[in-house]
Amino acid sequence: MQLKTILNRVEKHKSFVYGEVKLEEEEGRLRLEIEIKARANGLMICSGCGEAAPGYDRLGKRWFEFVPLWMIAVFFVYEMRRVKCEKCGVKVERVPWAKGKSQLTTTYQWFLARWAKRLSWSEVAAAFNTSWEKVEESVKMAVEWGLENRDLSGVKAIGVDEIQWRRGHKYLTLVYQIDEGAKRLLWIGKDRTIETLTEFFEMFGAERSALLEFVCSDMWKPYLTVIAEKAKQAVHILDRFHIMAKMNKAIDEVRAEEARRLKEAGAEPLLKNSRWLLLKRPENQSEKQMGKLMELLKYNLKPVRSFLLREEFQRFWEYRSSSWAAKFLDQWCSAVMRSRIEPMKKVASTLRNHRQLILNWFKAKGTLSSGKVEGLNNKVKLTMRKSYGFRTQKTITLALYHTLGALPEPEFSHRFC
Repeated sequence: MQLKTILNRVEKHKSFVYGEVKLEEEEGRLRLEIEIKARANGLMICSGCGEAAPGYDRLGKRWFEFVPLWMIAVFFVYEMRRVKCEKCGVKVERVPWAKGKSQLTTTYQWFLARWAKRLSWSEVAAAFNTSWEKVEESVKMAVEWGLENRDLSGVKAIGVDEIQWRRGHKYLTLVYQIDEGAKRLLWIGKDRTIETLTEFFEMFGAERSALLEFVCSDMWKPYLTVIAEKAKQAVHILDRFHIMAKMNKAIDEVRAEEARRLKEAGAEPLLKNSRWLLLKRPENQSEKQMGKLMELLKYNLKPVRSFLLREEFQRFWEYRSSSWAAKFLDQWCSAVMRSRIEPMKKVASTLRNHRQLILNWFKAKGTLSSGKVEGLNNKVKLTMRKSYGFRTQKTITLALYHTLGALPEPEFSHRFC
């Protein structure tokens, strides 16, 4: 079976035929060059408007890289033509195997883009003897096609969160779909301001926003403001993960301050190496850690009392009735305000200020905690680690959409990977 026969099965193009096949060698690397010829009666298409147009003249040959065969580089070779279009004037013709001025065939771009979901972009470039820039170009093509052709209907629950992508308070706002059985990244915006999240709702549209049933977020004020305005009918849930993270931050602050106080007083360093004993849940600690924790709990120190307050608050999530949960929340906040532990008092004050939004967790029956959002955020962090330090927001945005956006792909006569 000849190579041209295989190509006609997996990569056939209307109005064009495959011609001569040559095996060449360049700088010690083999390459297959496959000539493409236009059929005599084939129509020429204007690259500007996409309409058929008469021929004008011919340009030189162009080489378009195709999927490698046995790690031998494969190139389509075609002598480009220009058309004289009534609408656009003289334009280079549109060819079906590549877009614009790209040196890569569309099939090869999709091939690289799929591999870029499995490996880092540098590893893909090394594996297929291409450049990092060509992998980026391929991912960009796949993301743009996917965003243009994705279906945003049926989204009933979204999660909003921010992630720091660079030092110096450089944040991205991420919006996820968190419906049961449909979790994906919907949108990425620069910074975490009111204007940022407003951009998402403008993209999403007023009609789809009005159909949202649940919105999950943290307590960042700009997010709360925009969600209250743009999705007022939705049940807005403040997630469990961020509430407990605020408590842990307060406990760590109390521990650090108490450790300094004990050191200045010349007392026994009871809190040395105690950070993770106090931050980790008891059920997640090793036997050795539990022994140290039980010893530490014998002392009436502020970090110990803060730890016990946090553990008591865990009962909140076990309630089935929102009314009983509300009573517990009020009692817990009152007890904390009497504790004279300032960082914990700030947490209690924050919970009081967002009381109804926290209790909305029970309206969603606990099924839409933003633990789902944090799970997606962990995948974001993994993607960023695989990126080996992308330098620009544009590149990071491409990588995140590509990995987490669940973007559609066109149908092909043959999938090469």
